[in-house]
Amino acid sequence: MKGLAAGGSGRLILITGRPSVGKTTLIRKVADSLSGRRLGGFYTEEMRVAGERHGFRLVTFDGRERVMARVGIRGPHRVGKYGVDVSAIDQLAESALELRGETEIYLVDEIGKMECFALKFVSAMRALLDSQKLIIATIAQKGGGFIEEVRRRRDALILEVTRENRDQLPEQVLAWLESAKRA
Repeated sequence: MKGLAAGGSGRLILITGRPSVGKTTLIRKVADSLSGRRLGGFYTEEMRVAGERHGFRLVTFDGRERVMARVGIRGPHRVGKYGVDVSAIDQLAESALELRGETEIYLVDEIGKMECFALKFVSAMRALLDSQKLIIATIAQKGGGFIEEVRRRRDALILEVTRENRDQLPEQVLAWLESAKRA
């Protein structure tokens, strides 16, 4: 998408796209470019063994991390072959998404099925979305419930990451962010 502008898009960008297209990489590049700024939120990273994905780790921008899903976790919350540790998501997401006056920007990776099993995550995200804070979040392409609720927000600018645009998007998102801060 060319020439992102804050006008009409409010203070919320939702990044979507196919699995493994580069959504998390985009969030991490934006975070790296904002080094020294007060960031809230988290990103997820794949856990691999011998090149095969075995789970996901949630990492906050203040350096805490927990395994949020992996093969072998038993319980009622599952996405594909992964068992989801809802308490791990709730524990870190609740504090990482807490509204703080000093936090300038919230980066959230991702609003997806695994995260939405965690009620404290959903509650913290709702409060954040209803605040005046700047938010850049990745979101699942499909999903009902909270995912659909967020995708329908009128104040959200939704960008789709593709293999063709993924290298240009971080710079465009940063330009939007600077414009939104001045608005």
